[in-house]
Amino acid sequence: MRSAYDVVVIGSGPNGLAAAIVAAQRGLSTIVLEARDTIGGGLRTSELTLPGFLHDVCSSVHPGASSPFFRELPLASHGLQWITPPAAAAHPLDNGEVVMLYNDVERTAEGLGVDRVRYLRTIGAIARDWPRLERDILGPLGFPAHPVAFTRFGLQALMPAELYARVAFTSYRARALFAGCAAHSILPFASPGSAAVAIVLAATAHASGWPVARSGSISVAAALASHLIELGGDIEPCQDIKDFRQLPDAKHVFFDTSPRAMADIMAERFPARFSWKLRNYPYGYGAFKVDWALSEKIPWTARECLEAATVHVGGTLEEIAAAEVAPSVGGWSERPFVMVTQPSVFDETRAPAGQHTAWGYCHVPNGSTIDMTERIEAQIERFAPGFKQCILARAVRPPALIESENANLVGGDVGGGSNELMNLLFRPTSRWYSTPVKGVFLCSAATPPGGGIHGMCGYHAATTAFGGGRHGGNGVRP
Repeated sequence: MRSAYDVVVIGSGPNGLAAAIVAAQRGLSTIVLEARDTIGGGLRTSELTLPGFLHDVCSSVHPGASSPFFRELPLASHGLQWITPPAAAAHPLDNGEVVMLYNDVERTAEGLGVDRVRYLRTIGAIARDWPRLERDILGPLGFPAHPVAFTRFGLQALMPAELYARVAFTSYRARALFAGCAAHSILPFASPGSAAVAIVLAATAHASGWPVARSGSISVAAALASHLIELGGDIEPCQDIKDFRQLPDAKHVFFDTSPRAMADIMAERFPARFSWKLRNYPYGYGAFKVDWALSEKIPWTARECLEAATVHVGGTLEEIAAAEVAPSVGGWSERPFVMVTQPSVFDETRAPAGQHTAWGYCHVPNGSTIDMTERIEAQIERFAPGFKQCILARAVRPPALIESENANLVGGDVGGGSNELMNLLFRPTSRWYSTPVKGVFLCSAATPPGGGIHGMCGYHAATTAFGGGRHGGNGVRP
């Protein structure tokens, strides 16, 4: 490691790598410092259960894979291969039915019966507008490039998810499908703005699908890192930065960390009031995750579930709404909403021949110590009788373990912070990426547009620093 660089990035998650790539594209000497011995942040893949079974430690399915920034990069030439299932998500119901979120909007709408036209006029309209909307949605608040389309989206997105589902749709099938997407908001369904995440996820399903990366999510990080090195950037693992004095001299420093970690590292260099805001940044629910090595595919009663890498397990709108409100009052649901991913159905590299990997997680209070394993598996068994007999091994990952392996996931919060409306718009402070110290920026999922594997937080932080983006800055120096 040299003694001085133009740019130092702390953290090698997708946003840290994105910020580093933007810097390297501008010819700036750039280094990424990673605390662990492997890169990737939420893009890690490991044999968590048995040899030969590859599990994504955090994210497996990537609705943000076609973000504007990723599309500009030659990631395929660095070994990244996306696999896009025909359906983004499946939502099984107790009577053996299933509601499918197909990539094709017309096919999805046809499956909703009486709500066909309503779906096309709401989610379908946002999906058609997506090319005009994505840059504004996947960035900080500002005057939109396409005001009419953005206003149409915004009026729907501001609604609470449960109210939206009841106003927009009349059937239990359409309401259940929307509820499954809304649970990704990690909010009670009565919260203003909780409809936004559901609308965006459904729209991206129709715009580009929800792909998985061949051979695991680590492939995304590896491709980003390879491209960075091709541009002349450096990456140093095993660099656990605790104090700014450990850093090489740099004109710009980017933190792909939690706001709390940034405040600790910068210490007295930040004004006390700003540090207080960072340390009191609000976090969302924790995740309780279970990874499985399976002897066969999950035996869903509705076999259409095998057309999607993501399965939303939880039943009706009413059941999911009740499950998602429990963590907000310090409790948990006996019948939790479970997000299940089954990437090996589409990627044979994830497990030995004929066998499979899957994971499922539910929401719990931030930092919870309750063991949800039996409840999660019972919910899957409810829609896939015989599931438990397929389990060869499991790896249980409560919030504390999730945070210990990725310090950005505070209390097991995989979303980078609470998605409550004001926090979503102005996270982590009204400065977004910049700080009171010139040349120091935050670029993690704690900044707009928030959680997800899209790299847009890092992109926007870097263009704020160097100029060139919609919200470009003036290339400030410390």
